[in-house]
Amino acid sequence: MTSPLLEGVKGLLFDVFGTVVDWRRSVEVFLKETASDKIASSPSFNASQVPPDTQARVRSLTDQDWATFAQEWRNSYGKFTRGFVPGETEWKDIDTHHRDSLVELLDKWQLNGLYTPGEIERLSKVWHYLVPWPDSSQGIHKLGTRFKTATLSNGNQSLLRDLDEFGNLGFQRLISAEDFKAYKPNPATYLGACKMLGLEPQQVAMVAAHLGDLAAARSHGLRTVYVERSREEELESDDERYGEARQWVDVWISQSQAGFIELAKELGL
Repeated sequence: MTSPLLEGVKGLLFDVFGTVVDWRRSVEVFLKETASDKIASSPSFNASQVPPDTQARVRSLTDQDWATFAQEWRNSYGKFTRGFVPGETEWKDIDTHHRDSLVELLDKWQLNGLYTPGEIERLSKVWHYLVPWPDSSQGIHKLGTRFKTATLSNGNQSLLRDLDEFGNLGFQRLISAEDFKAYKPNPATYLGACKMLGLEPQQVAMVAAHLGDLAAARSHGLRTVYVERSREEELESDDERYGEARQWVDVWISQSQAGFIELAKELGL
């Protein structure tokens, strides 16, 4: 039996980055190991192509430096999507943004010459192969036995297909901002996704680890499920808006609980 808090809900839309996949664990390790491999002339790379000062720069970077680099890469994504204006801004998908922002960050971090343009193109696709949270695959498969399950991500379709396959996520449908040529929190994304599921907004719940995403979905009539994930929420717990969210979020899964597996239990599965 479905929780009374989500009575009438037939579809679940999932944010992906941070909510379904643990992007930090994947991207931080990838950045560090790939740079180390490059200057060590691993079978995939030729260190002789890298200027000596760039090699020295790589050796000087700490684990915390790579974590900061990864966070800046992620932050650039948020700035890009929030600044996009449908009908005014020329369309650019997330793969293209990730490549362009990686070029900018390599320059900022004094790592020019570390990679060739072709290598940068390949490396920017790390976002296609992010490790899911431990509960994601099992929980989404379980939820799919009763509900229509779909992504609603700013990631482009090819990116979502790879994530779904790589993580055995089991989504019934992949819905992307690319489908609407608009990025969340634009209304076209939430309302368009509901239409693609063949459901009214009140029949759909948005599942996310970000209260801003949920607030936008709620403003367009969707129900809300908050799943706490480590270091994903922008609001501090003592922020007044965080406390207010406790009153309007329909289902709140705390970090101490088993994510989507706990959500399935909450919904009677």
